[in-house]
Amino acid sequence: MHWSRARVHGQIPPKELRAQTVNLVGESVYIFGGCDTKGCYNTLYIFDADTMHWSQPKTYGSIPPPCRAHSSTLVDNKRLYVFGGGDGPHYFNELYMLDTDTLTWSNPQTIGDKPCRRRAHTTCVYNNCIFVFGGGDGVQALNDTHKLDLTEMRWEEVKTTGQIPIARGYHTSNLIKSQFIVYGGSDGHECFSDVHVLDLDTREWVKIDVNRALPRLSHTATQVGSYLFVIGGHDGSRYSCDVVMLNLVTWSWETRKIYGIPPAGRGYHASLLYDSRLFVFGGYDGQMVFDDIYILDLSTCAYLPQITDFQILLRRADQDEEEGDYEEHASQQMQQLQLQQ
Repeated sequence: MHWSRARVHGQIPPKELRAQTVNLVGESVYIFGGCDTKGCYNTLYIFDADTMHWSQPKTYGSIPPPCRAHSSTLVDNKRLYVFGGGDGPHYFNELYMLDTDTLTWSNPQTIGDKPCRRRAHTTCVYNNCIFVFGGGDGVQALNDTHKLDLTEMRWEEVKTTGQIPIARGYHTSNLIKSQFIVYGGSDGHECFSDVHVLDLDTREWVKIDVNRALPRLSHTATQVGSYLFVIGGHDGSRYSCDVVMLNLVTWSWETRKIYGIPPAGRGYHASLLYDSRLFVFGGYDGQMVFDDIYILDLSTCAYLPQITDFQILLRRADQDEEEGDYEEHASQQMQQLQLQQ
């Protein structure tokens, strides 16, 4: 694998940004919101990951207010639903939708009990519902789960069971089949290293037994096949540019040799996978807000995104009696994945 800084061009390059959202829509990257050292923005940028070209298109309709640490959830590869966030002292719980075909914003009307104002939460879309977890409301960190049924546009709180995570924000979440994987984050006091999985069918949380503690907040976690690539973030004492890989079959942290010049240590950046490249946008190191884009070329690991046929085995942190069976299943899966390579 190899790091490089992208050489970009375009008529209107973006500002330095942190706590913005990025979504891959077709072959274009949509970047919305975020802030620099002066304030928050509600600008939409589009980045072409093939040509490295930036553009700032004109948008129409009910544009969201300037915000950071919001969520942007892509539905049907066409509609972007922006929820929550804040502009510093204010926290939001409004919902906006961008039609990427017409570049028109709307403020959809919803029914039911919508989540309280928050930022630094995470979302996913499953069975035509947007699920929202955690974040902070300006007073305390949160660990509640809500869903928005996109058919009825109805909000409701999701009652979950099991090992519910400690309240947190600036964590990451990834959806794999029906499993919503939450890693890291902070409650404003502690930087967490735990991994929890919420089964969206059974609504039960499981705390996963990982092989070592790796605290992170304001990092990114991008699914690449049967791995989560965790980039940067704060470990409770410093910002890093480290790349660590969480093996979703064995629930173990792995590292690989990476060449090139890495980005400066940072958090509050954004990342996504395009083809066999991981793109990292902006971020913050405690003093400076970045306007750069770095690319991690997977190179010899380029086969990883093609691995889609694997099963997540929930290895509970408090369950040892089935360890032998778990290890056997994990070993069998790893052998099958190696054959696919």
